[in-house]
Amino acid sequence: MKFQRITLDLNVCSGKPCIRGLRFPVSRLLGLLASGETKESILKAYPYLQPEDIDEALVYAAYLSAEETVEFSA
Repeated sequence: MKFQRITLDLNVCSGKPCIRGLRFPVSRLLGLLASGETKESILKAYPYLQPEDIDEALVYAAYLSAEETVEFSA
């Protein structure tokens, strides 16, 4: 799958997936959403982000979770 707004650059955030080459890791955005922040509150706090960035970060997370197998210990 190809992503337009998720970038990987070894010179930006140590190569972690970021939003549009910004120093804003996808994991940070997903963490904000997971902690209960709304799209609106995120966009207000980080005006350089766009609604499409959030949408694509969620698609990216869904894509990764479909590909990843996690083992739980009993």
